[in-house]
Amino acid sequence: MTDQTALEQEIAVEQRHLDRVYTRLAELRRSAVRAEREGYRLARVGNFGALVERDAMVYHAAQRRYLLDAEHEGLVFGRLDLRDRQVLHVGRLGIRDENAATLVVDWRAPAAAAFYRATPAQPLDVVRRRMIQSSGERVTRIEDDLLDPAAAPPEMTVVGDGALLATLSKATGRGMRDIVATIQREQDEAIRSPGSGVTIVSGGPGTGKTAVALHRAAYLLYSDRSRYAGGGILVVGPSTVFVEYIASVLPSLGEDTATLASLGSLIPGMTAARTDPPEVAAVKGSLRMRRVLERAARDAVPGGPGELRLLYRGQLLRIDRRELDAIRERALPRGARRNEVRRVGFDGVFAALWAQARRLGVAGLPAQHAFEDEVAERPEFREFLKAWWPRLHPRHVLGWLARPDRLRRYAAGVLAAREVRLLTEAYRSLDSRGLTVADIALLDELDTLLGKPMKPARPKRDPFQLAGGVRELSTFADRQRAAREAARRRPEDYREYAHVMVDESQDVSPMQWRMVGRRGRLASWTVVGDPAQTAWTGDPDELARARDQALGRRRRHYYTLTTNYRNSAEIFTVAAAEIRRLDPDLPLPTAVRTTGVEPVELVVPPAELETAVVEAAGALLAEVAGTVGVIAPVPRREQVAGWLGGLGALRLQVVTSLEAKGMEYDGVVLVAPSEIRAEPGSGVRTLYVALSRATQRLTTIDPAE
Repeated sequence: MTDQTALEQEIAVEQRHLDRVYTRLAELRRSAVRAEREGYRLARVGNFGALVERDAMVYHAAQRRYLLDAEHEGLVFGRLDLRDRQVLHVGRLGIRDENAATLVVDWRAPAAAAFYRATPAQPLDVVRRRMIQSSGERVTRIEDDLLDPAAAPPEMTVVGDGALLATLSKATGRGMRDIVATIQREQDEAIRSPGSGVTIVSGGPGTGKTAVALHRAAYLLYSDRSRYAGGGILVVGPSTVFVEYIASVLPSLGEDTATLASLGSLIPGMTAARTDPPEVAAVKGSLRMRRVLERAARDAVPGGPGELRLLYRGQLLRIDRRELDAIRERALPRGARRNEVRRVGFDGVFAALWAQARRLGVAGLPAQHAFEDEVAERPEFREFLKAWWPRLHPRHVLGWLARPDRLRRYAAGVLAAREVRLLTEAYRSLDSRGLTVADIALLDELDTLLGKPMKPARPKRDPFQLAGGVRELSTFADRQRAAREAARRRPEDYREYAHVMVDESQDVSPMQWRMVGRRGRLASWTVVGDPAQTAWTGDPDELARARDQALGRRRRHYYTLTTNYRNSAEIFTVAAAEIRRLDPDLPLPTAVRTTGVEPVELVVPPAELETAVVEAAGALLAEVAGTVGVIAPVPRREQVAGWLGGLGALRLQVVTSLEAKGMEYDGVVLVAPSEIRAEPGSGVRTLYVALSRATQRLTTIDPAE
């Protein structure tokens, strides 16, 4: 039986159970609807007691029907196989069959606690934990954790990452069992780290850093639900590809309180996936950019009016550019937010006009407040104010950096001439190619510098207020539930998370640490990464300062994962040789799994590269049952994707060498590794990452020079 057949059979097993659950759910819903109808019929009796009974019956039936409808999607998300051979399915709602046998255990029930709390070191009688992902009423994916390999019956099938540990545990010899115990102990200690403070987990490729972080999210949510579900957990990854990946394997699939975001999508309504060359990213990510942005946020609007000319009662009142600039500067003392002090700037213009009118001796000049009211009614004056001091969006101000004259002025004495040239060239294509991931942190900084425009407060709507001023009859429970729902609603740009998790933290720039830090000012933290994989080429001391500022003075707990159980030893030997180019003494994890299959290294003429890549990808799709990743240098990504479009394989994914961070594939085709190595600054580290993505097969294809 192949791995793919095993996966399909296990999905079929879960689908059969899910079919039973949804059939029973439909029966329960029909019963609730009947009970609701019966309740209304009681009103026909006509006495007071019948009306009271009707209200109670209708209320409870309607509540049950609402609950059954609300929890329909993703109803079952987990399964526990226990040592006593008992099987429990965990879901959003507890459901029993017609004989009162349990079909689904409510995730809040004590019996479901092990789904969140069990770890390999403390399995809590759980042999296998299975995460179930579904769309509608169809199972789409399953992922297993083998928590107690020694107790697993021979016929138990384990799919996903858990299969790797299962393979290790079945290997002969005491050594492999010791290795499994080491993996379990290291990961368990990090998962159960204290909820307060900062948990820092480091480890090389394949050590399970991401799995630890996501299991930790589930553990925290269950161990202190009121704190973490109320405040929410933010999980930040390096790319949209990575976020999509972890979204499908998040252990807490029954939760809707964890927010997943990439560094390019932390600002609501804006998403960037394009990356800058390392030398440009180092400039954009430097803390010195904050000074550049401060100057931009205080500058005059491009194309704005250079003077104000106003004819008032036969007298020309005029404010020139120099005075307008002085008014703006007085209204913007250091620390003031431009959008929030517009009124102060407007008052300065009014005051300047009033003082000038008095100096000129305008006939019949009214009191100052009456003068301001009169001038404010002039359409041309209102248009001047809007053009002179408009409400600014961060994207507007970032666009000013695309003007070389302004960029040079903002960067004077802050950035070196070479850095200014790099930014000038980078922002030349801002309008045509859009934002990069590094730009999102700059926009967030500008959002802080500009502030939000002042708006009148809107009265809160009573959820029980009907049209015409009539209030709906409601119970105390109704109103309490409505209050809880209102409390759970978060603003679009939420910044009060209870816990923040940062994966691939070695690639977070100083400006990005500031961005993430704004969302974790009240939070505890989990920070996961591997310094050997860093793509940051800027000042390391500046990076450390920015990270420390984001994490604050919270107590820190450090954990190191030392065992690589995902890469085969044959594959990791190749990756390790690459990173040794930079640091021969760098401590690396130990790869403990061998397959006997050596990586394939091909060098082909440039004209034959396309054919070689297509053939290699097709071969891996035939050899491995799972996913195949084709990793290409950033400039070649679209070209390589075009080559492989004809394969039409859902298991195939084309990513750049940067997007590959945090990802893993059963088979990898690495295109043009020499081009990745030659990238300035972090090329060798990036290649090290790309070489360590495969669990079973690796093929590298280089065009001959």
